[in-house]
Amino acid sequence: MQYTYKLKGVCASQVSFEMEEDGTIKDVQFTGGCNGNLKAVGKLTQGMDARKVADILAGNTCGHKQTSCADQLARAIRAALTEKQSNLQEDSVS
Repeated sequence: MQYTYKLKGVCASQVSFEMEEDGTIKDVQFTGGCNGNLKAVGKLTQGMDARKVADILAGNTCGHKQTSCADQLARAIRAALTEKQSNLQEDSVS
């Protein structure tokens, strides 16, 4: 499933990614930000487990900021995992 999130407190304005049914991350793409570094983040996370990516990247900072694009990706992945879990629970009740 495709997810897109607006980012806060960083140079990039949004991130989009796919998360497979098994929780694998694919096709991470940032809008704005440090183009080369963020392409590298996308390549490094390709095919990785979403929870592992979020655990690794969470809390990473950029300069004087209390967050970073990588930290924002971790937050977006955790939100997507929560959304996915919510949808699964709704489907099982229906």
